[in-house]
Amino acid sequence: MLQLVLAACLSRLASRMFALVIVLYVLQRFDSPVLAGWVVFVSMAPGLAISPLAGSLLDRMGAAKAIVIDMAVSAGLLLALAVVDMAGAVTAPLLLAFVAIFSLTAPLGTAGVRVLIPRLVPSEALDHANALDTGSYALISVTGPAVAGVLFGFAGPQATLLAIVVLYIAATISLVPLVRRTSSRGATPSGSLVRGAWAGVLYVVRNASLRSLAISYALFQVSWGILVVVVPVVVVRELGAGAIADSVVGGLWAAAGLAGGLGALYAGHLSTVGRERLFIAIGTLATAVAIWPVSASFGLVGLAAGLVLAGLFEGPVDVGVLSLRQRRTDPDWLGRVLAVSMSFNMSGLPVGSAIGGIVVVHSPALAFGFAAVTSVLAAAAAYLLVPASSDG
Repeated sequence: MLQLVLAACLSRLASRMFALVIVLYVLQRFDSPVLAGWVVFVSMAPGLAISPLAGSLLDRMGAAKAIVIDMAVSAGLLLALAVVDMAGAVTAPLLLAFVAIFSLTAPLGTAGVRVLIPRLVPSEALDHANALDTGSYALISVTGPAVAGVLFGFAGPQATLLAIVVLYIAATISLVPLVRRTSSRGATPSGSLVRGAWAGVLYVVRNASLRSLAISYALFQVSWGILVVVVPVVVVRELGAGAIADSVVGGLWAAAGLAGGLGALYAGHLSTVGRERLFIAIGTLATAVAIWPVSASFGLVGLAAGLVLAGLFEGPVDVGVLSLRQRRTDPDWLGRVLAVSMSFNMSGLPVGSAIGGIVVVHSPALAFGFAAVTSVLAAAAAYLLVPASSDG
């Protein structure tokens, strides 16, 4: 479990840094919020689209090996992007191509960690393990944006990209012992890879709990996707482009991450068993208020307070979603089902980023309002659509 925690923390730190850096990079190089939104969309959408195949691969090759492949490929691609940038040859189409390819292996790493957790811990410790996983991810979100903002502002995009590459390489190396330990565990599914992927899609679609979670959490992620683009645009408009603005953006997301970690740990302490729907519904509804009016109405101070509150409420939502999804999935289907389910759940993030990039050019307040509305819809979907029990 120690190797998984270390690899997950390093790779998530790299991923969280990249998520902010790519937006700052586009705003610096191309001065285009619309392109920033589409770059974020392309950095996730292709991977989400092929996630059923990734899930089938997870069950065949083993989750640990799949995570290693994702991290190694990510390191190679970002190294190539840094080299091309040094040569001054980056264009908008080339950048979109790089981030699209980058996204293709992401489901292997993202779902792989969540597949390994219930296989490495006893069932009675699942809530605590998920709270630790969510809390550590949220705490990584403190370090990631802060480091990324400062590095990007004072060392430049190339040095920041190379730092992310080093993190991915370190994560790859740290997981090798776990690959050796788990490579012979369990039977691998036979038959067509495509057939296995399709079976995973059907499992999620036919399972009322997983299907409803996908609707609710996708709507919730639309809100966060909008914020990914809107927050740096608003800060740059307030403070002007430069190192200080980049550092402030990183600091804001770091504060949100810290709050998210605390919220997740508290939710794990309370135990979500039988109350997952309530955790999700209350958390998403409270997030809507944190986005609007708090984030939208009181300048940078309000934005900071709103992001902290939104992060705090996101923690219990994530713990509730993770625990409910794992409890209502057949263990033999974890790889295929979690990859597909997580893809459906996260589909709102790139959509929100594309929307945010378009709307914020006309009105940041409207973008915040749209984000709040989708969180309200997410709360309604969680409470009304997710069955109260696995028999529902």
